[in-house]
Amino acid sequence: MCITLINMPIPKKKENEKQKDYMIRCVPQLMRYHDKSQAIAICYKSFKGEEVELESYNDYPDSASNNAKKAIKYKEENGSSCGTQVGWTRAGQLARKENISRSTIARMASFKRHQQHKDVPYKDGCGGLMWDAWGGTSGVEWAINKLKSIDKK
Repeated sequence: MCITLINMPIPKKKENEKQKDYMIRCVPQLMRYHDKSQAIAICYKSFKGEEVELESYNDYPDSASNNAKKAIKYKEENGSSCGTQVGWTRAGQLARKENISRSTIARMASFKRHQQHKDVPYKDGCGGLMWDAWGGTSGVEWAINKLKSIDKK
């Protein structure tokens, strides 16, 4: 399996741009990859001219992407009030095989706590739908193992 490591896109500071304006522009872009506090910290460092280099990964199994695609398709065709914006953002990232950060991988791994609801049919509740949105068993197990591997470095 191929591992892709890239530097995530961090917006460049414009000439004479004020910190407030840069942060308003930068933080929402980085929140695709990081939680809000991490995005703020990264943007702040970048504004100050400090080198910020982040690795990201997209070597999760195709089955995790397929699980996310299945959940998205169900929601589009049937509607659903299940999940959070974060969960559906994650589903979109996985479905598009986007690179994800260590912090995102950690959130995926922590989704294991919802495993007991994974077999709930989509039409009967949120458990199975959101389990698949987060990559299903293959995605969550990959995240747990990937996190261990990253943290060994």
